[in-house]
Amino acid sequence: MSRTRHLPSRERKELTVRAVVELCAEQDPARITTASIAQRMKVTQGALFRHFSGKDEIWQSVMTWIAEQVLQRLEKAVVGTETPLATLEAMFTAHIGFITDHPGVPRLMFGQLQYTEPTSATRLLRSMLAKYRERLAAILEEGRASGELRADLDTEAAVTQFIGTVQGLVVQSLIAGDVTRITEQAPGAFLLYRRGIQAGEAS
Repeated sequence: MSRTRHLPSRERKELTVRAVVELCAEQDPARITTASIAQRMKVTQGALFRHFSGKDEIWQSVMTWIAEQVLQRLEKAVVGTETPLATLEAMFTAHIGFITDHPGVPRLMFGQLQYTEPTSATRLLRSMLAKYRERLAAILEEGRASGELRADLDTEAAVTQFIGTVQGLVVQSLIAGDVTRITEQAPGAFLLYRRGIQAGEAS
């Protein structure tokens, strides 16, 4: 406890977020309590609430962190890519890599999306997904304009299929109880996706 009890608020909050992400990899996110978070961090609940007003604010901070990390990793991955298809593959690989590094994130995201009433956390998640879709759509349109992708490509459907391919791999890995298996399956999944959107490929 001595190493963390006097940390600045910003560092304490980031440690809390990381603790929640780690816990989500081990148990149902819906069952995570502030007591279990404090226990993981080796602090009291009182110490936790000096930096957060309550559990809702903790979840909001976690979602903010996830959104920032995912979008930053995707943008970093596409630096230097020369074609739209290469950019899409780099994004796909980076997204898979993030999930492998943080296996608790998919459970947390799927759990949040099940709420019927929107929360601050779900609004952040939906905002991130909207930005992700916009980025993918722009790349797909660029590829269609350059002739690398099919001229008759349905951009909206292609965006949905890209995200759905990632989500499908995640769901299957969760069912199997091994998120790391998506690393092996991802290349083949992207190849099938690529064949469906690339110019010159059979319908």
